[in-house]
Amino acid sequence: MKMIENVEIIEVSPRDGIQNDPVLLSTEAKLALIGRARAAGLRSFEVTSFVNPKRVPQMADADAVVAGLPRDDGRYIGLTLNRRGYDRAVAAGLRDANFVVVASDTFNQRNQGVPTQRSIADFAEIRGQAASGLALGCTIGAAFGCPFEGEVPLARLMEVVEAVMAHAPDELSLADTIGVATPRDVTERVGAVRAAFPDVPLRLHLHNTRNTGIANAWAGLEAGVRRFDASLGGVGGCPFAPRATGNIATEDLVYMLDRAGIPTGVDLDAAIETAAWLEAQLGRTLPGMVMKAGGFPAGAA
Repeated sequence: MKMIENVEIIEVSPRDGIQNDPVLLSTEAKLALIGRARAAGLRSFEVTSFVNPKRVPQMADADAVVAGLPRDDGRYIGLTLNRRGYDRAVAAGLRDANFVVVASDTFNQRNQGVPTQRSIADFAEIRGQAASGLALGCTIGAAFGCPFEGEVPLARLMEVVEAVMAHAPDELSLADTIGVATPRDVTERVGAVRAAFPDVPLRLHLHNTRNTGIANAWAGLEAGVRRFDASLGGVGGCPFAPRATGNIATEDLVYMLDRAGIPTGVDLDAAIETAAWLEAQLGRTLPGMVMKAGGFPAGAA
């Protein structure tokens, strides 16, 4: 693998990290989390999702969170599932939105209330009317497997990817929503997408549900991905996917990249401290490993 100059880590703890947690963090706590992560060197965030608060009460304060964000050059992304959510993200003042299309119809229906093709049509309509200067990416959920339909064949994934790419998203993300991927799957599916669409910025959203997340991130690196979602402490999960536990932990990913000589701009110790702070806010032990073990030992003096 040739020298990698840098990797962008998108911190998703304020959104995917807490969207399924029984503890409802206050707006102030969410903004404090973002502030602490920024102090650790993170600059890209998925800050909230504009969804029905009755279905996901953890995201009921989306507008207030956006209103409290720092006014700087950070990347702040709002997740949207439909036109209503997208319009809310724009009205709140975000300049970066991420739309979701699920690769399987059953999961798309559970997650968004419509079949996959309807979500693709919604994305096409929004993309056609998006304001100049507003970034609009698209995540393909369940890109490696579905909790309801099981295997998602590569041909089905590429059918959905091609339908989305017909509307030129600014970024394309492949999500292992339920944490079933292996490094071989990542190599195969990222390779297929890059072969078909070599110029699209590609992002991976990985879960560590079955303890393959970090290995999958490395496979993604080798396949050419330079953008990765991660969550401090490894917190996270989808409300509509059974047993879809935690994202890959930010501090675990930073440790691996640091030791491999790949710059992230993130202070590992500060990330560990922020993960511990989040653990205290949620009142339970988080699954991250490096937050417990610490970084590479300095050795005896």
